[in-house]
Amino acid sequence: MKRKSGRQSVWLTSELFEFRPIVDDTPGAVCGYHLHVGTDKFPVGIIPYVAHRPHAVPASIYLAIEGGQWWLSFAAEDLTVTIPGKEGDAATERIAEDLRHLSADQLAERTLGGDRGIAKPLMTSDGHVFDLLPVQQTRIQKARRQHRRWQRRAARRKKGSQNQKKAYRKVAHYPQYEKNVRHEYAHQTSHALVVHAAYDLYVFENLPIQQMTKRPKAKKDAQGHFLPNGRAAKAGLNRAILASAWGQVVMFTRYKARRRGKLVITVPPQHSSQECAECTFTAPDNRPSQAAFVCQRCGHRDNADHNAARVIKKRGIQKLLSGEPLTTSRKTTRIFRTLGPERSEVTPGETHIRRAPSKTDMHRSQNQELRGVIRETPTSTR
Repeated sequence: MKRKSGRQSVWLTSELFEFRPIVDDTPGAVCGYHLHVGTDKFPVGIIPYVAHRPHAVPASIYLAIEGGQWWLSFAAEDLTVTIPGKEGDAATERIAEDLRHLSADQLAERTLGGDRGIAKPLMTSDGHVFDLLPVQQTRIQKARRQHRRWQRRAARRKKGSQNQKKAYRKVAHYPQYEKNVRHEYAHQTSHALVVHAAYDLYVFENLPIQQMTKRPKAKKDAQGHFLPNGRAAKAGLNRAILASAWGQVVMFTRYKARRRGKLVITVPPQHSSQECAECTFTAPDNRPSQAAFVCQRCGHRDNADHNAARVIKKRGIQKLLSGEPLTTSRKTTRIFRTLGPERSEVTPGETHIRRAPSKTDMHRSQNQELRGVIRETPTSTR
């Protein structure tokens, strides 16, 4: 995918790359891998590869460049799943069935609720707050200032000149730091949640982030003139929501929890910030301020985010014990494509063209089948 600016990527299928092991001469064991990109006739390059965990050989890979940095990514079967023979929805339902054998009190001790917000990206029901470090927040603000500065410099330079291209490369470089910090924060937060031995169930709000970050619609008066619609304020709110990494934290926690035989579920978010965690009384007056919560019925006082996390925790326990399916069934669809006469060798309804494999393809297929999976690279090797 080629664009004028931004992230540019290319998708490579299995006939255009190959993982080749590096064998140590003395012990004869695999000490690493080289990823060969291209074909034997048209080689592109060789990339050293370190496998941090065993995985299957991927069927395709992505090569991308963004902000002057190159990225290689692929998806492969996870061979470290703790539930053999159970994957995806089946694994979720099996873990849920095991947790349903616990009583409500026992399940309350094994459950952790999390409330996501703007001021505090994540606060759990046990009182822990997960946020960026102060030094990271300071560096992000500095990177944003440099980003705006280089945008102004690039706009003042001659259009299409090499100096303007250099300036735009600088413009693309500074947002990359914030993106990497948010990504690291999501990984560290999800890891800290999952490795906690006291919890087996994690509950979050089912927030429609894509709908929450939509731009406001334009408004016109009777004469056709545009009216103020709070676009600037909404844009700032959208940036804050996306910068909090709400979706990444839940997504990373879900797959890491499944590896350890734990469960992540989501519950409806309606009125979770106005409901009392003690008596379940719900009213807008329970929130006298953004950070305080005071129940108008029982007088319960607490931090607003901590109270919401406790409410989310209780909703998750009720949803699990109710026996409600935690996964939704997906309808299987088939795509039929009408092909022209020049491709009459393909039967109608077939979406892929069968071709005789070449000698190179057969050689690579045999090599990858012999190797089986990509083994974990020993840490002692360089």
